[in-house]
Amino acid sequence: MDSVGTNRSPLRSTAAAAAAAPATRSSALPRPHRHPALGNRLAATKLGIAAWCGGAGGYFGKVQRFDAARNTMARAQSGKAARSVIREMGHTASDSEMPLKYSWGKAFPLGVSQADGGLNFAIFSQDASSVTLCLKLPERGTQNDAEIVEFALDRQKNKTGDIWHVSVEGLPASGVLYGYRINGPQGWQQGHRFDDSVILLDPYAKLVSGRKYFGVDKEEPSQFFGTYDFDSSPFDWGDDYRLPNLPESDLVIYEMNVRAFTADESSGLVPAVRGSYLGLIDKIPHLLELGVNAVELLPVFEFDELEFKRFPNPRDHMVNTWGYSTINFFAPMSRYASAGGGPVAASKELKQMVKALHNAGIEVILDVVYNHTNEADDANPYMTSFRGIDNKVYYMLDLNNNPQLLNFSGCGNTLNCNHPVVKELVLDSLRHWVKEYHIDGFRFDLASVLCRGPDGSPLDAPPLIKEIAKDSVLSRCKIIAEPWDCGGLYLVGRFPNWDRWAEWNGQYRDDIRRFIKGDPGLKGVFATRVSGSADLYQVNNRKPYHSVNFIIAHDGFTLCDLVSYNSKHNDVNGECGRDGCNDNYSWNCGVEGETNDLIVRRLRSRQMKNFHVALMISQGTPMMLMGDEYGHTRYGNNNSYGHDTHINNFQWGQLEERKDGHFRFFSEMIKFRHSHPILKRDRFLSKNDVTWHEDCWENQESKFLAFTIHDHNSGGDIYLAFNAHEYFVDAVIPSPPHHKSWSRVVDTNLESPNDIVPEGVPFTGSGYRIAPYSCILLKAKP
Repeated sequence: MDSVGTNRSPLRSTAAAAAAAPATRSSALPRPHRHPALGNRLAATKLGIAAWCGGAGGYFGKVQRFDAARNTMARAQSGKAARSVIREMGHTASDSEMPLKYSWGKAFPLGVSQADGGLNFAIFSQDASSVTLCLKLPERGTQNDAEIVEFALDRQKNKTGDIWHVSVEGLPASGVLYGYRINGPQGWQQGHRFDDSVILLDPYAKLVSGRKYFGVDKEEPSQFFGTYDFDSSPFDWGDDYRLPNLPESDLVIYEMNVRAFTADESSGLVPAVRGSYLGLIDKIPHLLELGVNAVELLPVFEFDELEFKRFPNPRDHMVNTWGYSTINFFAPMSRYASAGGGPVAASKELKQMVKALHNAGIEVILDVVYNHTNEADDANPYMTSFRGIDNKVYYMLDLNNNPQLLNFSGCGNTLNCNHPVVKELVLDSLRHWVKEYHIDGFRFDLASVLCRGPDGSPLDAPPLIKEIAKDSVLSRCKIIAEPWDCGGLYLVGRFPNWDRWAEWNGQYRDDIRRFIKGDPGLKGVFATRVSGSADLYQVNNRKPYHSVNFIIAHDGFTLCDLVSYNSKHNDVNGECGRDGCNDNYSWNCGVEGETNDLIVRRLRSRQMKNFHVALMISQGTPMMLMGDEYGHTRYGNNNSYGHDTHINNFQWGQLEERKDGHFRFFSEMIKFRHSHPILKRDRFLSKNDVTWHEDCWENQESKFLAFTIHDHNSGGDIYLAFNAHEYFVDAVIPSPPHHKSWSRVVDTNLESPNDIVPEGVPFTGSGYRIAPYSCILLKAKP
């Protein structure tokens, strides 16, 4: 989830999160204390679930069975009366508009599938005593006021192990909305939360229908239904289409939000396209000009951006723009479709976006949230799916505490990811995104949660983490862990990896921030971080690129704010400044916030360039945040998850204003990295690869470091010096390689365009006077 452990959900107020959890999504930076068997026809992975689901002696013992009868009655859903019609097995609807015929169906695949002339519906629930399929038929009213046809499944005929299933003939191949009413034991103390007054979303729904337009709180309905589309032709990826398949060592990752990228009027897009998948396509030329070759998208799984408005609370004025509150793990965010196009259009347009990015040579990595769902906690539950289907299976529970939901996510609940059924759900979801949408990789939010067992205890070899690493479908994907959670399981450098998993290197972020801003005693640590964090990752067959290096991420300060604010300014979030990180390792350069002081502004500009140079010359995989290429500010808000405004939205006008200065520097530095393989090695540096021009590592007051990275192939050595002192340092420049001379490429103290000259400015002499809070880069050339 967040790089600095801040709040992003309705449950993220300090008091609410603390009440439900062993630990909350802390405001501090993470610290080290810091079915009967279904037969041979089923695939092996499904056999595992079937065996678990069946009879006595299963994973959690004997499945209890309950007799229940389904009454025919009118239902009120979300305050609107809907006509409810119950059908019996084998009967057809009397309405000549759409005769429906029901039969037993089959247990797999889960979700909705085409089979035997009809549509098969299958859903898992171990503890349910009754399951009713609810169908909202488009021919029988508008979406808001349509007849809901309900069919009560027979537990003797429509159930195999713990999977309930039914086949329905006569349904259209698209446009139908569906869900389930599920009942079961009411014993709170056993961990159950069944409530059959709620129509629940199928966890395996591939499309989700809800509101059409993002953030429109007066739009109805707020009910989320599964839907499907078997009418549309397969998406045309094109004859010349190819996956980029970039080596991990070559990646420069751009973390971004689909909506915020083009939602602002300054994007120049028509209103119907702003903030959409198609809007991002329009701005691919900007990404190419910047030089990044991978985008890491904040969540694009279906989420409810209006969840803060469910009941009066201090944050009910906000809209969840980041999306770390998943409703469904298979469906793309439908309100990212252009012009309110809905779920089918969203699916198609997401594929168009991925195709366009791939054709531009840019990979697509998704930020995925499998550590919790939108359903909140037991105090203010938001039941939409898993809670009402089988709370005891899908969530971690404190069975010794009435049993309350465990909260290692800081969001009120924790998905029980290493339970066999939930594990398979996660794997099926990931495979779906790879096969259906051609996704290139995943960044796993609060991935330490995925390393916990059903009781929350850490596991040395978490089954889910291992299977992701070993899965054949996912084998081509980049897999990146955010290696901490809100329960204190801090695994930076120690995340179970099978030599496959990369990690967000939170230690890199902290150490680079502290050195560049001038904290003492960090010269040696700075050297370790820029040379690939071998102290953390040089284990077994791990590589430098398994360290995802970042200074800024979506959570916390932007790069501009990192050099402009000493303290967070989060009052607009509604929590009186209690949310967000208190320790940002930031420095305002002498004035808090916006200023017209030219000396301060120049210093801030130098510092932003210093950070960017450090990031781009470091061994490992660099990641930067959307907007930092022009100096985006959130005005000191370091937890801006709830603002669908200019606070988060990319400001294209500001980009144009700064195109020839700040942006040019950032772009040229990225391109310099791409063109110099010695900055992105796939092995850790040896003593022959780098010379440290330092003979007093123990000097705690020294804030200057110089070193040369050697090019053994062409002699194109690179000399770097970072001066975090408040005074000039006269550096002794080493002799260049034989038949070479030094050229100055970067001096962050110089004004644009002299601050970076890609072809280099010839340099002669044995010394260089390096300005306070600046860095230089020299390259050896013939």
